[in-house]
Amino acid sequence: MGLLTPEDIKLAQSFPRDFTWGSATASYQVEGCLDQDGRAESIWDTYAHVLGNIADGSDGSVACEQYVRYEDDIKLMKQVDLDAYRMSIAWPRIFTELNGKPNQKAIDHYKRVLDTLRAADIKPVVTLYYWDLPQYLQDLGGWVNRDTASRFGDYAAVVAGALGDRVDIWTTLNEPWCSAYLGYAQGRHAPGIRDDAQALAAVHHLNLAHGLGVQAVRSELGDSAKTSVTLNLQVVRAASDKSEDLAAAQQTRRIGNEVWLGPMLEGKYDPQIFEDTREISKWEFIREGDLEKIHQPLNSLGINYYATQYVRAAVPENQSPDSNQREDPIVGGKNIEILPPSGPLTAMGWNQEPQGLTDILLEMSQRYPDLDLVVTENGSAWDDEVVEENGERAVHDPQRVHYLSQHLRACHDAIEHGAKLTGYFAWSLLDNYEWALGYTKRFGIFYVDYPTQKRIWKDTARWYQQFIKQWKSR
Repeated sequence: MGLLTPEDIKLAQSFPRDFTWGSATASYQVEGCLDQDGRAESIWDTYAHVLGNIADGSDGSVACEQYVRYEDDIKLMKQVDLDAYRMSIAWPRIFTELNGKPNQKAIDHYKRVLDTLRAADIKPVVTLYYWDLPQYLQDLGGWVNRDTASRFGDYAAVVAGALGDRVDIWTTLNEPWCSAYLGYAQGRHAPGIRDDAQALAAVHHLNLAHGLGVQAVRSELGDSAKTSVTLNLQVVRAASDKSEDLAAAQQTRRIGNEVWLGPMLEGKYDPQIFEDTREISKWEFIREGDLEKIHQPLNSLGINYYATQYVRAAVPENQSPDSNQREDPIVGGKNIEILPPSGPLTAMGWNQEPQGLTDILLEMSQRYPDLDLVVTENGSAWDDEVVEENGERAVHDPQRVHYLSQHLRACHDAIEHGAKLTGYFAWSLLDNYEWALGYTKRFGIFYVDYPTQKRIWKDTARWYQQFIKQWKSR
């Protein structure tokens, strides 16, 4: 079935010849098999077992069972003709206890996964931390404890030393914004803490972990090792041209973006960040030499993008009936209102604004012209339905196809205007455990029938397959 429009075909054939096409997952969301090969508990195991934390009361103990089904999933990747697969290593599988030795069974498992990908001519892009912190480290304070950053460096060294040149790109952290703010300020992610001061300490220690992680990888593998970090940079629009709304947008960007970009890519924090948060923290956890450790050479910057956000300066409640000010706002943003999204929304309630992706890619390329950019996540959740056709099951998801095509057009627009964009990873390869939403939302380009663990092709997967084929055939 041909799903591409003539415009899609033209778009596919106009991407650069050395572009990388991939898809992505995260260990806790897809692996399941939590009791296999001696894995320790993670903060998400603990968080999910607290009544009321997860929308459907579920956890990641089964997920997509990719820990044992990875060969079949790699066959699907090969059918789609992906160039690369972005996956994460589960820290609680590698170090199963505090001060313990590396778990060779888990290391051997990941070697097999990476070797299978390589045999299929699919480049592995490995994320070292995708939110599944070992619970034994959280018991000592988690990311509020500086020692966690040091232990991440030790973990990164072990993984890099063990997996070596099997990995194409080493990514230190995925979306530290979520780890710090959703986990420690808003409490909507593990470990479920609501304390702005702890969130800011987590910000700095995640930055430090990133730097120590890059150092560890390069120490083990040499300067030729390709390193990166993935950030969910906030594309924030001011609700109006009023000075106070523009200032609100700027403050949101500082707290959401500059706390990572400055230290990681420039070796400094914007001093205004300290002013924004002066009532919360004195940032006394920053030590001499930290910024030099954080600011490490990178080969690429991963950008996760889903939607934009509109904000304005807070006004008295009776003057803003249409506002959606958070009950527990992002740290430093208590004087900011987040407006409800408008236009057709995805099943997550997120807006669809492809221009935001073009904008953030261009901004990052202008600021960091020597750095390759990669869209490491981009996708949408919809209420998928399985239908029977000619004895086979299928999912027709035109809204997801449209979202994907429009955002690839946004990527191309950015390239045309000078963005140094080198790859795109669709989120996600599979429907999976969507964190605090459990199994209630589906982002996959493949449908997962959880009772049977069958993978079912969605139109999006076939569209992506045909798009890549057109790109390769030009």
